[in-house]
Amino acid sequence: MQRKIVFATNNRHKLDEVRQIVGSDIEIMSLADIGCAVDIPETSATIEGNAMQKCRYVAEHYGCDCFADDTGLEVEVLGGAPGVMSARYAGGAGHDSAANMALLLRNMQGADNRAAQFRTVIALSIGGEYHTFEGIVRGKILETPAGAGGFGYDPVFVPEGWTKTFAEATEEEKNAESHRGRAMRKLIEYLKNCK
Repeated sequence: MQRKIVFATNNRHKLDEVRQIVGSDIEIMSLADIGCAVDIPETSATIEGNAMQKCRYVAEHYGCDCFADDTGLEVEVLGGAPGVMSARYAGGAGHDSAANMALLLRNMQGADNRAAQFRTVIALSIGGEYHTFEGIVRGKILETPAGAGGFGYDPVFVPEGWTKTFAEATEEEKNAESHRGRAMRKLIEYLKNCK
């Protein structure tokens, strides 16, 4: 029987990306599928903490197996910023990717060191136990955005060994190499071995 698990996100881009990575082995349900319309708070000071906060909320309020993720772009010359604040870097209401990217590029103006990494942490609640899985992709930040695909900071991030941004890659190329893809493969492997 196909395993069902809830992905604690309201982000349609993330949901679609994860469903593509997982394929047909596991049915990924959304928060809407379980009737959760709450914007689950992300108030932790760490990426791990935010992932666990969302995961615990769904597990405790809805009593189902679930996982949640949080991702940060960590830029070396900015001391690891925007990090946990990546989605809200430019402030204001909601997640304004264009404003976040513009602020990042302004803050890096003239910087020779463009090294950065995307880091995703997935928190899993299954059978009353909690586990975490991490995926990291190192790369660099361009001075100007390139590409119309992806989301978030994808148009300015070039992974190590690549000559194009995540936003210029196909979904298949990105999912094969992305931070979320790497963390998800660890999660899938765990679930496949889990009774």
